[in-house]
Amino acid sequence: MESRSTSLPIISHAMSKLPSLTRPAGAVVVTFDIEQPPPMSPVTPPPAEPFFDPAERMPPLTDPNLVSAMRSTVSDVSQTRSVLSQLGPRPDHESVDSAKARLAEIEVMLANELDEINLSEIDGEDVKKKEMEREKEIYKAVIALDELHESYGKVLAEAEAKLERIYEAAVAGNSDGDQVAEGGEEVDEEVVRILQEANRTAVDRIDLAERCLRFVPEAFGKIRSLVALNLSVNQLQSIPDSIAGLENLEELNLSSNILETLPDSIGLLQRLKTLDVSSNKLTALPDSICHCRSLVELNASFNKLTYLPTNIGYELVNLRRLSIQLNKIRSLPTSIGEMNSLQFLDVHFNELRGLPHTVGKLTNLEHLDLSSNFSDLTELPETFGDLINLQELDLSNNQIHALPITFGQLKNLQKLNLEENPIAIPPKEIVNTGVEAVKAFMAQRLVDILAEEEARSNLQANEETPKGWLSRSTSWLKDSVAVVSHSVSGYIGVQEKSNQDPCLNEMY
Repeated sequence: MESRSTSLPIISHAMSKLPSLTRPAGAVVVTFDIEQPPPMSPVTPPPAEPFFDPAERMPPLTDPNLVSAMRSTVSDVSQTRSVLSQLGPRPDHESVDSAKARLAEIEVMLANELDEINLSEIDGEDVKKKEMEREKEIYKAVIALDELHESYGKVLAEAEAKLERIYEAAVAGNSDGDQVAEGGEEVDEEVVRILQEANRTAVDRIDLAERCLRFVPEAFGKIRSLVALNLSVNQLQSIPDSIAGLENLEELNLSSNILETLPDSIGLLQRLKTLDVSSNKLTALPDSICHCRSLVELNASFNKLTYLPTNIGYELVNLRRLSIQLNKIRSLPTSIGEMNSLQFLDVHFNELRGLPHTVGKLTNLEHLDLSSNFSDLTELPETFGDLINLQELDLSNNQIHALPITFGQLKNLQKLNLEENPIAIPPKEIVNTGVEAVKAFMAQRLVDILAEEEARSNLQANEETPKGWLSRSTSWLKDSVAVVSHSVSGYIGVQEKSNQDPCLNEMY
């Protein structure tokens, strides 16, 4: 692979910070993992340049040409990762979309403002124009940062893919790592037969799973009678735009291929109810997928997704099952709260940093898996208690310290997994007792907080009652105290109890 410092000048800036690919004379070998470099402390000076020799670390690499190609590619990977690190965190997709929308609004406003200035010639308008121009620059910076991440992310993916090809070539005994057998685009005999049959009679279901297919002929888009198409477990790298012609398609299975993108034309499948694109290499779902408004089930698990389309919740209002586990998603769009029909949501093994407050609007949700987001997920929104139909909840393997105060309102919750969390509220002994004990404890905690808040408000007769979740009706409080107190005493046992929650002092 040629050096990218010419076409991507930022890389050249990072050259001095990269591991050396030649061993300095008399230097001590330092073990260096290109995948997981050691963490750098801001106050500690950088260590001596690590050494990475592909010939030593990867025994099959004995051919000089392969060793040279590997060294060059390792350098590309290291350089690009260094640049991405210097760029900092990538803006989330929803923020970028908002920046683009706001930028367009400002452009229109400036155009209108210019016409007004030409007509009125008011000097004060010039100040307003400068402020809008400054605002434009902020939004442009957000968009530019996202584009830089996108560009260098592609460079990194290409370099890493080449590393794989070189090593595979070495194992296979091929001396040229750049030469990869592509295989001809030979049409499978079964595909030919199906296309010929479709020309003679209406075909509604086609199953071409496990055929080692590398491509789908454009002619498939002409089988308008097709209702179900299974192309799973193949070697497909792309889907033709002609798929939009399958106007009656209701089921599409593209799982277990090597797809990196889906065509925008997929949004024209207005009758599509089930879409399975799991176990591919997708980094994003096209925005056009929001137009598949008949979707009931969407499985995009085991990919490389980092976000969902911003408007996906506003459009897919009939979706009942959403499986996006085993991806790299950092946040869910606020629009997800508009999925009124959603019953099943699996987001485990991602990089979630939290949930939008709108998640409480998913009142039909029954199963929610947020497990194994590890150090990224530390809290849940107060609206979580509005999930009144939630029955199963998995929060294991996260960093949640306290359940939201409204948790006790989840009356239908039957299964709860809080393992491997540093839970402090409720206490561990309550968690170990079971889900009913947890609900009772959290309900009592809410009652205590409301009672203290009511006492405070009585001392302020001329002031308004605090707004938000603390302004729940006192009638609910009075009806709940007796029942909840009895439940908690049953789980905790006969112990001397305090009238005040020990955690209240932390909140006030």
